[in-house]
Amino acid sequence: MVADLLRLKLLLLRNSLKRSTGQLIGVILGGLYGLGLLVLLMIGLVLLGTAELEVIRTVLVIGGSAAVLGWIIIPIAATGIDMTLDPARFVTFAIPMRQLLAGLVLGGLVGIPGVVTLIATLTQVITWIRYPAAALTALVCGLVAVLLCVVASRLVTTAVSSMTGSRRFKDVNGIVAFIPLIFLGPIIGGVTAGFQSSPGFAVTLADVLAWTPLGALWAAPADVAAGYFGPAILKFLIGTATLVLFLVLWSRSLTHALVTPPYNAVTKRAGGNLGWFSRFPATPTGAIAARALTYWLRDPRYSASLVVIPFLAVLLYFSGGGSGTAFAFLGPLTAFLLAWSISADISYDNTAFSLHVSTGVRGYDDRLGRAVALMVFSLPVTLVFTVVPLLVTGRTEDLPVMLGLSLGLLLTGAGLSSVVSARYTYNVPLPGESAFKTPPGTNFTMFAVQFIGWFVMLLLALPEIVLTILYFVTGDALFGWLTVVVGLVLGSVLFVVGIRTGGRWYDRRAPELLLAVSANR
Repeated sequence: MVADLLRLKLLLLRNSLKRSTGQLIGVILGGLYGLGLLVLLMIGLVLLGTAELEVIRTVLVIGGSAAVLGWIIIPIAATGIDMTLDPARFVTFAIPMRQLLAGLVLGGLVGIPGVVTLIATLTQVITWIRYPAAALTALVCGLVAVLLCVVASRLVTTAVSSMTGSRRFKDVNGIVAFIPLIFLGPIIGGVTAGFQSSPGFAVTLADVLAWTPLGALWAAPADVAAGYFGPAILKFLIGTATLVLFLVLWSRSLTHALVTPPYNAVTKRAGGNLGWFSRFPATPTGAIAARALTYWLRDPRYSASLVVIPFLAVLLYFSGGGSGTAFAFLGPLTAFLLAWSISADISYDNTAFSLHVSTGVRGYDDRLGRAVALMVFSLPVTLVFTVVPLLVTGRTEDLPVMLGLSLGLLLTGAGLSSVVSARYTYNVPLPGESAFKTPPGTNFTMFAVQFIGWFVMLLLALPEIVLTILYFVTGDALFGWLTVVVGLVLGSVLFVVGIRTGGRWYDRRAPELLLAVSANR
């Protein structure tokens, strides 16, 4: 049965590669990338063997702990959890639990992450070659550690399998996974600074990890090399005990998942709540505004933009040391991003856009409804993000110029986006997909629309930008107040022009727009 499960895993993997040429190319590129990393890792591990014992121990314990942690976290954080051998698919087969567990563990090693981890683990035996007893211990502990990685990963994915079937879990998961990427630069900088300011930090960290399930198995060979056999045995027991505990928990979790597969769950919803539709006028514009606001709150492809904005504030604050110019420009930057966020509204509608076409909604109502929905939250957010940074940094004298620039960008950008959305469509993530997925067919058109659109938005807001520059160069408050006037007046004019122009374009091209967005299914 174990051999059958392995053959099934390989067969499914082979068939998935045949399904799409793009996917095959992606796997080949990923394989080459993984192979390159593996070669570098192997060379590093071999060279590490020439270092002092304490250095070898520190590097292997921290690196091994990171590998175990990665096997636990990455499958959850990534939207593409490997469910090739989904336990729910075996509900109708009476496979003995032990054989199923063994098959799933070995199946977990089939793939780029499993192969890379296994080969790297075997290579670290060479690192200890100067200490034969430690090398033998490293071989045994390394294999146990690989099993621990796979079992821990499967335990976590099985435990959350009922949630992974939920679209909302996937949505939130994809957004949460993106957050660390925003702070990747500051995190790397902070860790690097920590190591530079405290040379003994790595050793202390390794000492702590060595007594945890993450690093115990990687620390045992170092203790053997140093002649500390008692601690080595204790750490080996910590690792094996953790593996046994995870196996027991996984077995129970798997038993529960097989008896109650996630797709049996039935969600009951109370009726009668119209949500935003009860808060807007019963007009075409009101209905579209309510629908758009519902999308902004419930569709992760929209709400991801809102999640990123607060973290942008944190990023600008720390990048400028809490008193820099970057943080003071949070309002204009937020207005710029939010205003452009509806530039692909119709593309995101996908086939749902047929509702607009079949009901004969006027282009003006469509454009205005979507822009109103944007303004409901973007206007207060822009005002708060303009005022608060200036209060925090003690630059309240810059409030007029920043308000003028922010409001000008928001109004101008919303008008421009209303035109762009009705004129250009391109492939975007489909409903239910990750907001950060790059869809197939993404090509030059999307990047051209994005970059040219940004350039045009800055060009249209050039009067406010020029007045802002003059304000900071001359220090004359008059330019600040002129920025407010120009931002409000010119921004409002361009907003109305954009809604009307976009509406006319929509009326002429509605069937073509539906055909274009329906092709991306």
